[in-house]
Parts: sequence; structure tokens; C-alpha cells
Amino acid sequence: MTEKNQFEAIKHVNKAKEACKNSGQDPDDHFPRVEKMVKIGSGAMRDIGDLHLSRYACYLIIQNADPSKEIVALGQTYFAVQARKQELLEQAFEQLNDEAEKRLF
Repeated sequence: MTEKNQFEAIKHVNKAKEACKNSGQDPDDHFPRVEKMVKIGSGAMRDIGDLHLSRYACYLIIQNADPSKEIVALGQTYFAVQARKQELLEQAFEQLNDEAEKRLF
């Protein structure tokens, strides 16, 4: 990853963290920093920070990224399709008449 790409990625993650915070969520719940040890050229181990992203964090990052990039456009499409599937499932559930049907659904 080039330095420019790293800067862009950090920028989008920070925007996503801000959106998370502004929506009343704790960013530490969705963007927890984890320690990761990697071997460097001398054979020694070095600690590099990493993030474990929740699905919500991934959604926020992809929505705040540049849609002209293919991977971002694919991610945005994925989340749009998943949202639509959920809407359709909820509509189908609401059309059921009794509790037995709803439990089976």
C-alpha cells in the first residue's frame, strides 16, 4: 500500500469513527485496536497496531470512501443489496397473520 493510499484509508476510517460517535455508538466497540506482532528484517518482532472492524464499522468506512474505486463501489453495492433484502424480509414478516406463522418464518 502506498503512502498516499494509507493516508486515504486512515482518513476514511477517521470519518467513519466520527460518524459512529455522532450516531451515539462507542467507536471503541466497533473499531477496537489490537496488537499484532510482525517479524522485521533483522528477525526481531515489532508491534504494529491493527483494527478489528465490526460489520457496522465496515459499513461506515465503505459509505465514506471514494465510490470511483471499484472495491468501494462493490462494497457500497453489497451493503445496499443487504439492506434491501432486510426490507423485503421485514415486509414479508409483517404480512403474516398469526403468531404461529411468524414463529415459523
